[in-house]
Amino acid sequence: METDVLNLAVVMHRKPLASRWQPYRWQPLEVLVEPALADTAARCLRDDPADLRWLFAGFELRLYSDEAEGYFLNVDTGAPCWFVMWRMEELDGVEVAVPRTVTLSYNEAARLMDGGEQVDTVPAPALIAERLREFVQAYYRPEPKRKRRKPSFEGGAGVAEMAKAERAGHGS
Repeated sequence: METDVLNLAVVMHRKPLASRWQPYRWQPLEVLVEPALADTAARCLRDDPADLRWLFAGFELRLYSDEAEGYFLNVDTGAPCWFVMWRMEELDGVEVAVPRTVTLSYNEAARLMDGGEQVDTVPAPALIAERLREFVQAYYRPEPKRKRRKPSFEGGAGVAEMAKAERAGHGS
């Protein structure tokens, strides 16, 4: 099962830092749910040394039932968010953080980070968070907990008694 497509755009922001090692930091500032921006090319919104912003459109988001656990983990935090994976690239002679993927799945974001990708979060608006909750309620089924056949640790008093019995049996 999958949902309808949402057309998204991401605003990336370069923020100056007071650091001698790193003069600035890139991060996603906002994820826009905008069908009108679907075919818009990347463009600079603000070109100021203290505030550089680029808009990247053309992202599509669908929710898939096989990712329901990842959506649940996002919703369960109490503060659902977008996960934006981005890479540094050169655009118009300027090095810019370019978003490559936008997801609402915690698990998908974790897989991207495990692969060495840069992933940052942006708070999801209330309407998106509510749609995500509804999807999770409809499709997420946690795996039932299983009883363990034996304790996970069989040490302690039982091991000490066996050792004591063995020593007593060998000492006779």
